[in-house]
Amino acid sequence: MDRRRALGLAAGVTVGAAALGGALLWKFGGPDDQETAAALIPDAPLGDERLEQRESAARGQAVDFYTAVPAGHGDGRGLPLCLVLHGASATAASFPGFGFGRFLSDAVRRGVPPFVLAGATGGRLRWEPSGADDPQRMAYQELPAWCAERGFDTTRVALWGWSMGGYGVLRLAQEQPGRFRAVAAFSPAVSQGDRVFAGAAGLAGTPVALWCGEQDDFYGDVQALGAAIPGARTAYAEGGHTRTYWNSVTPAAFDFLGHTLAEPRS
Repeated sequence: MDRRRALGLAAGVTVGAAALGGALLWKFGGPDDQETAAALIPDAPLGDERLEQRESAARGQAVDFYTAVPAGHGDGRGLPLCLVLHGASATAASFPGFGFGRFLSDAVRRGVPPFVLAGATGGRLRWEPSGADDPQRMAYQELPAWCAERGFDTTRVALWGWSMGGYGVLRLAQEQPGRFRAVAAFSPAVSQGDRVFAGAAGLAGTPVALWCGEQDDFYGDVQALGAAIPGARTAYAEGGHTRTYWNSVTPAAFDFLGHTLAEPRS
């Protein structure tokens, strides 16, 4: 029996493969994707949004550290937290341009319980250790510590990521069982037989939601993963591996994250 629950998914603007010039542009976006993605950023005020530099011992280098608090909630003290893991073509310095702070304020304006976004630059690996560079440890150890210094509630933490970062949040939840309240992954860069699939059963009991565009090269593997994770919620619609698709589903993801973070722990 299929135990997955369908997620509400607002219709978003996507860019056709022919208009972008073929399947390669479907996967990675084309020259029009930035414009169409920007059109989906809500007209909402920014709250306290910051981009700083922190020294990461886990990575052995300075990294960008991003935080966003929804408008009307001051410096965010006491609010629960969602850690953001970026894809391979982005860094934490990209987040302001992606409109994350406006998406967050819009979600709260629509009635979603408030929470804070926080992320740091993890390099171009799959958020897993590589020699002396350990972005995974940075994400589960240093990033929450930096957030605790800002007064955010690090006892209530969720995860959100896309592409490589989608893989990363799933692996992080598997490596730290029971620690995270929810996991939201857009177009996770997974393949059957990888570590995420191998640890799928270990996500039982953690609310997991997956989104993927039907023209994304990862679509088939994401569908298989959704069937393998006990109780996973899934939402599939027209779209590619593009910022336009991800922006179109961000409101639904923030609904899921905000409400799950606000629920009492069972």
